[in-house]
Amino acid sequence: MKRIRNSYVGVDQGDVALFSDFEENGQMWTGDGPRERRKLVKFRSTYRMPPAVHVSLSLWDMDSGPNIRSEVAAEEITNLGFQLVFRTWGDSRVARVRMSWMAIGELAYADDWVIAD
Repeated sequence: MKRIRNSYVGVDQGDVALFSDFEENGQMWTGDGPRERRKLVKFRSTYRMPPAVHVSLSLWDMDSGPNIRSEVAAEEITNLGFQLVFRTWGDSRVARVRMSWMAIGELAYADDWVIAD
């Protein structure tokens, strides 16, 4: 659990088209085995420390023949942004993916002290 010490709570969110591989026969559509796509997301404001980030699929266009396998994640979360990650493996064929995200955390406060080393 993240405890927020002041009333400066920031909620940022977005919806990102990660890829559309079926139009150009890209790796997610034609390949097999482990595959991954990443996209750097930058927050609109700087958080005081890394926020809690939730990600989900908002569009999932998959081939109906092979098994559907996927993993979505937020990785490398900092107070400035994070990596939005989609992974698949085996013979799954992914035409396109769009992902939604939401970050909740503490924003900087005017009375915060910044002590330099």
